[in-house]
Amino acid sequence: MGADHTRPAPPAPPRVRRILVATVVPLFLATVVAALVLWPRDSREPAGDANLPRYHGTVTRVVTEPCPPTPEDGAGGSTGPCGTATVAAEQGPDAGRQVEAPLPAGPGSPRVEVGDKVILVELMDPADPTVKSYNIAEHQRGTPLVGLAVLFAVAIVAFGRWRGLAALGGLVASFAVLLGFVLPGIGAGQPPLLVAIVGAALIMFVVLYLTHGITAETSVAVLGTLGSLVLTGLLGTLATAATHLTGYGSEDATTLSMFQRDVDLHGLLLAGIIIGSLGVLDDVTVTQAATVTELANANPGLSRMQLYRAATRVGRAHIASTVNTIVLAYAGASLPLLLLLVADSRPVIEILTSEFMAQEIVRSAVATLGLIAAVPLTTGLAAVVRTAGRAGAATDPEPRPPASRPPAERHDALEALGGAAAGRSGPERSTEATW
Repeated sequence: MGADHTRPAPPAPPRVRRILVATVVPLFLATVVAALVLWPRDSREPAGDANLPRYHGTVTRVVTEPCPPTPEDGAGGSTGPCGTATVAAEQGPDAGRQVEAPLPAGPGSPRVEVGDKVILVELMDPADPTVKSYNIAEHQRGTPLVGLAVLFAVAIVAFGRWRGLAALGGLVASFAVLLGFVLPGIGAGQPPLLVAIVGAALIMFVVLYLTHGITAETSVAVLGTLGSLVLTGLLGTLATAATHLTGYGSEDATTLSMFQRDVDLHGLLLAGIIIGSLGVLDDVTVTQAATVTELANANPGLSRMQLYRAATRVGRAHIASTVNTIVLAYAGASLPLLLLLVADSRPVIEILTSEFMAQEIVRSAVATLGLIAAVPLTTGLAAVVRTAGRAGAATDPEPRPPASRPPAERHDALEALGGAAAGRSGPERSTEATW
């Protein structure tokens, strides 16, 4: 008769649960208090043309014509589309009317055709406010994005069922924290690194407990994630200081500094490292805690050190693939930057040590170091929790083969184990033997 490897591992002893509660609850309360202190209390006016009136409309007619010559293009004229588009306004003071707008021109401008759903921007003449005109800003993307989001949600719930539904709830909570606390807090001039750590901790508490339940295993993953986040923040601070990064390594950062001068771009770089690391850290810590649990399920006789070593081997394989994931994720988000590097004529060493390239290297290296640290930290905590209360848990020898017993004694032992599982009293038997 084979051992039942599907039965759940025994829950953590009450003393261990009390220790976890006494550790996690104060950390959660401290995170909430920090979030309340850092919560943005002032609103900013939108920068640039974001405060211009924007209305929906549908293109009903497109008229093209040769572009007039410009000094930059020479006598041949511009190669971009020129002409006008007639749009049926659906909102604003001209709703229900046909308005005209020039065709968008220039690199990255949208190409419009009859039937396209577009967004109109209303412009006022500074000299005469009664004179207004319209420009086509971009296409409406609401309908296809909603369809894609619905398909995304249905696929997750169909495959994950209740766990998938909880994961969707965690995703909504993550965006709520990012859009309601992290971004407004940094925009209001709060320290970006501190806001990012507090926001990441809020996301971690909500997402992990909502998705995986309030268990000792989840608490171990929470502690491992939080410790790794703090370590990632410290490593990021040291690395950016050693490499003298200013945070002005991208055009987006430079543009942001023009509209919001009080934003700390160096701290914003560190905040990006923290937020970017959180998703991968969650994956690693939850996996390591679950691995220790499953190993304890499969062989309750494993010692603490044996659990740690076996789970760490799984973690090494996970890290090996995750490191490549991190680098490819940053590379995918920086393809224009990489193409610019290919076209650069400077020496390779000079390109690699430039500000905009050095910050990408620091992002990848710091995130990877924090990820590596998460494996032994979470695995060690999970092994301690799973073996707490067992005599000699840390020094158990290698599992011994089951001793041979007569059939009658074997039957008595099985009845004793069954009675203990049902809550009945029975003779004490060793749970390390397998029949």
